[in-house]
Amino acid sequence: MDIHEYQAKEILSKYNVPVLPGIVALKTSEAVTAYNQLGLKTCVVKAQVHSGARGKAGGIKVCNSDDEVREAAENLLGSKLITIQTGSQGKLVEKLYIESGCDIQREIYLAFVMDRARQRISIVSSSEGGMTIEELAQEKPDAIKKVEIDPAIGLTGFQARELSFAIDIPKETLSSATKMLLGCYKAMVSLDANMLEINPLVLTKDNSLYALDAKMSFDDNALFRHEEIRRLNDNSQKDPREVAAEEHDLSYVGLEGDIGCMINGAGLAMATMDMIMHCGGEPANFLDIGGGASPERVAKAFELVLQDKNVKAMLVNIYAGINRCDWIAEGIIKAVQTIDLKVPLIVRLSGTNVEIGKKLIEESGLPIILADTLKDAAESAVTASKG
Repeated sequence: MDIHEYQAKEILSKYNVPVLPGIVALKTSEAVTAYNQLGLKTCVVKAQVHSGARGKAGGIKVCNSDDEVREAAENLLGSKLITIQTGSQGKLVEKLYIESGCDIQREIYLAFVMDRARQRISIVSSSEGGMTIEELAQEKPDAIKKVEIDPAIGLTGFQARELSFAIDIPKETLSSATKMLLGCYKAMVSLDANMLEINPLVLTKDNSLYALDAKMSFDDNALFRHEEIRRLNDNSQKDPREVAAEEHDLSYVGLEGDIGCMINGAGLAMATMDMIMHCGGEPANFLDIGGGASPERVAKAFELVLQDKNVKAMLVNIYAGINRCDWIAEGIIKAVQTIDLKVPLIVRLSGTNVEIGKKLIEESGLPIILADTLKDAAESAVTASKG
């Protein structure tokens, strides 16, 4: 689960991470009031969306007067911010964060990430942070420093000081930098976070450190332990289909292709999407209905897939182990009878009760194309999607 910048900063401030004063605004008038409350000539108006690269997309504005704040707020609130991370659909801006400005001497990159291959948290940092960090990683890979943390020991003060020196933190700021790094690690572990990114972490002209931006992502499977984190969820930042899928315990991710997919099992889903692309098509979604799908669950999955107006064909690929093909067939028939299906439907069944499932579909009299193999199903779906 992702959260907004202002929420991440509120959390991190409790873990010795220094942040600048800031106020959340939902209206233009609130943004102007916030600017006056902060009492500084320079402030920054920041669009609050679940995406990085907001600055490059025009979602962060430096303002020096009431009028500039008002203009920035009017332009941002209610708009769709399109960044390199949001895709063409963008993210709706419903909140702004009005933050005090500061005199920046240098920008630093800092991230704590879960390294699943190594089964531990790693710190990724660079003395050169900011909006060009992606380009820096490609052009100057030696500028990126990485520290692995032994989960049995945790981040030590020695490692934190060593990393501070590696990213050129001045001696007079070393103590606060060490406390900040130890605090970030504690936040990661105690809150079951998957990722914590501060970009930029700025060193000001008086050698103070501030998290100028902050991003945190949490393990969905651990949210039952953190009700205070779960309450920070903002469904307006998600694909409405993904929100509906979560309500029915379905795993759905919207993509940009035109072949809708309904599959049981994440591995089979990935293999199916690979086969679709191998045959020259593009999947419109990832949808795993799970191993114990009922007819009702299958019908709901159909609704989710077909809500996407870009879908020109739909492919159902089921391997029934725990599940049964006759149950899946009943759900498919029910869905087709209930929904105004306007696209070709290709179904491939295998596993438990496969012959019964196929017979149910054949005898239904519905316009459903049955396929024997995954390749046959993918080729039929690609052909159908191209008219």
